Amino acid sequence: MRTLSNIKKDIEFNQGHASLIEALKNIAVAQFKIHEQKLKLFEKIILTAEDFFKLINIDNVNCPFLSPQKGLLGVVVVTSDSGLLGGLNLKVINQALLELEKTPGKLIVIGACGKNYLRETKFSFVSFDGINDEQRYLQAMQLRDYCLAKVAEGVFGSLKVVYPHPISFTVQRVETLTFLPFVPPQKSNVPAGDLILESSLADIVQYLISVWIGQKFYDIFGLSRLSEFAARFVHLEESSQKLKDIEKNLKLQYFRVRHEFIDRSMRELFSARLLYT
Repeated sequence: MRTLSNIKKDIEFNQGHASLIEALKNIAVAQFKIHEQKLKLFEKIILTAEDFFKLINIDNVNCPFLSPQKGLLGVVVVTSDSGLLGGLNLKVINQALLELEKTPGKLIVIGACGKNYLRETKFSFVSFDGINDEQRYLQAMQLRDYCLAKVAEGVFGSLKVVYPHPISFTVQRVETLTFLPFVPPQKSNVPAGDLILESSLADIVQYLISVWIGQKFYDIFGLSRLSEFAARFVHLEESSQKLKDIEKNLKLQYFRVRHEFIDRSMRELFSARLLYT
């Protein structure tokens, strides 16, 4: 049977651990709010690029970004290099692997954690550095250029992105977006009039798709970072609840052992009095 001193030490250790988790929770909340205020999604750029497609006729445009090509499926996997995410990285990677089980392809993994996990699998991948807030735009453009170059070379026939999307502060959902082949929006009913095209239509289409994909990557990187802070808070909250349950059980053990000790001491005392009376 455990002694009172051992149980008391466990209770004190558990309370100290709980205090540390509360401090980490407050840090996660502060990071989430700071990042949420700084995060800007430039949806206007994406919408403007999509509006151009409503004005032009691309039915006869020969562009590898518009129609499925012969080649592998490229799957971009956005993971985080931070800890205490409650398995969020694993969910993202598993979703990406499901995509490759449907269609043969290659993974483009963002982050060292995803890279370390995929080393133990049979799937081929290429890795990029984890998301850096200060270098986020540059990283998004580098990833865009790499993916589009592989499509132009015929290595990739299509492109998808798997990333964590923050639905709310406590809910994150792994989403899969199809980037290529690009599906242009429906044409507007408003007549465009006579358009003066200084470049070829194919070059214009490729440029617009390039802008669209680059901005999408930039926004996804920001949303993934936001999901990271939210997932860390959720994981810490779950750990906090488990510690409360452990502390509750430890206190029950403490009082049970203490009562048993008091009962045993009283029985020994009365036995001694009867013996010497």
